[in-house]
Amino acid sequence: MDMPLLQKSQPLHQLALVQSFAPSHVVAQVGAERTMHAAWVRRVQSWCARFQRVPGPEIALFFDDALELSCALWGAWHAGKMPVLASDMQPATLELLLPSVSAVAGLLPDALQPDESSADAVRLTLFDMHAQRLALFTSGSTGKPMRIVKQVAQLDAEVHALQRAFGSLVPAQDARVLATVSHQHIYGLLFRVLWPLAAGRALGGDIARYPEDILQSLQALKQAGQRAVLVSSPALLSRLPDNLDWADVRSQLTAVFSSGGPLTAQASAHALAVLGQSPTEVFGSSETGGIAWRRRADQGDAWQVLPGVQARLNDEGLLCVRSPHLADAHTWWETSDRAQPSDDGAGFVLQGRVDRIVKIAEKRVSLTAMEQCLQASAWVSGARAVLIEPAADLPVRIGMVVELSEAGWSALTANGRRAMAERLRALLIHDVERIALPRHWRYVARMPMNAQGKITQSSLLALFAPLMPRPHWLERSADEALAQLHVDAGLRVLDGHFPQAALVPGVAQLHWVVELARQAFEMTAPLPLAQVVKFQQPILPGDCVQMRLARLADGRGVQFTLTSGRGAHASGKLLQRGG
Repeated sequence: MDMPLLQKSQPLHQLALVQSFAPSHVVAQVGAERTMHAAWVRRVQSWCARFQRVPGPEIALFFDDALELSCALWGAWHAGKMPVLASDMQPATLELLLPSVSAVAGLLPDALQPDESSADAVRLTLFDMHAQRLALFTSGSTGKPMRIVKQVAQLDAEVHALQRAFGSLVPAQDARVLATVSHQHIYGLLFRVLWPLAAGRALGGDIARYPEDILQSLQALKQAGQRAVLVSSPALLSRLPDNLDWADVRSQLTAVFSSGGPLTAQASAHALAVLGQSPTEVFGSSETGGIAWRRRADQGDAWQVLPGVQARLNDEGLLCVRSPHLADAHTWWETSDRAQPSDDGAGFVLQGRVDRIVKIAEKRVSLTAMEQCLQASAWVSGARAVLIEPAADLPVRIGMVVELSEAGWSALTANGRRAMAERLRALLIHDVERIALPRHWRYVARMPMNAQGKITQSSLLALFAPLMPRPHWLERSADEALAQLHVDAGLRVLDGHFPQAALVPGVAQLHWVVELARQAFEMTAPLPLAQVVKFQQPILPGDCVQMRLARLADGRGVQFTLTSGRGAHASGKLLQRGG
């Protein structure tokens, strides 16, 4: 007997072939525009026609638009190619990625374009979901991002598991997906692209970068009489401002999803109070796929495994899973997560990651234990330890990034950095030998996070070996900021760019603007467009530069100036695409 429609989803390899895709036949919605299944199929054919002429096997993709990414994905699979999702557009990412692929599409340099003129000649047939694959990258939470290859069959299994577990939360076929996370990573790809398409629901448009964007989208949907699903991260949900007019649009949300890390009980309750929905948290990783889910309002701390997933604890108390989301669906995968059975025995409760044990001067030290010890202080909201490997034969040392509470910032301001470090070291001295105590400390208002709301190892290490000076904020408001930057001769950005003279390259100055705009205004969106940029004179080692930032009225860019006692160095605007 057929299952009810809301429990069904199409296999991924059939999406471009089915005649009746969904009752509404709508596969995407961007504002007032509705893209029909037939138009989507033709776009897939256009990309397929172009990709068939690529001699090599791999094609890198990076798109702002989720709908266009989906067309390129299916075009690549039907052309027998493996799409490789670039995690971002950072120079270091592209330097590693581009030499390894045969072609690129989307916003990447020298990108291919779909071949509309040859679309009619392409006859799409079923592709083998075990043979066709997708490559993407982890977020780098515990080190450098790793490349992971998944069979389409794994993604298909996960899509069906999501539909079985959560299909009843999204009954409306035209419920739009609002997302604050990128579809270039596994969580956003599944929830923004693959699952909605397979279920015949509407994709969302642009990423909602800020809470104000979410509110504005919900207000527009209310006027149109439509509903929405919010796909977000713990970082955003835990900091939703409660002074916005959420009450008027809460009824538009059918569900709120969160992934990338567990939400605290306090953050989950805050999201429920603000949005009127208890977030459905999904636990997993790029390697394992989805493992389990929970809604704190119903289940408390306990996690329930997704349909088709098996979980057990090994003798060391580590969570192990067996799942069709893995490359080998019959082998148990040991995670690095400690867990214990839930009270009802039906699920599990996470107990944190396995201790990261390192040796410092022949002393065994738990980085996890140090972090937990510091986080017990009223001055500390969060702590992350990293290993700093200096040049030459100097010993490895521990660096500690500390997110200070309001009380912590007051103490830092009153007593200074040295006194703060001594106070924090004193918290560790009973458990850590003095020679192994952290030697380097960095204090931040918020932990550095990527677009997925994750803290990456590279972003933490950058605080200790920076490409830019540490800013000293002279002024900060919602729309304007002034920071002072001392250009130390040891900055990495000065190394090797100009052999004849050490100076800060113009591209590095623009990177400084982007980074300080992110810190000052929480601008997480890329700012790839430069407008009226002028470089008047070089910035040299020893300069003390002031950067003035002004957020543009539409919130989609910044105006900047860089000056010092020697005069003006640079000025201009950096904008989001479409800004």
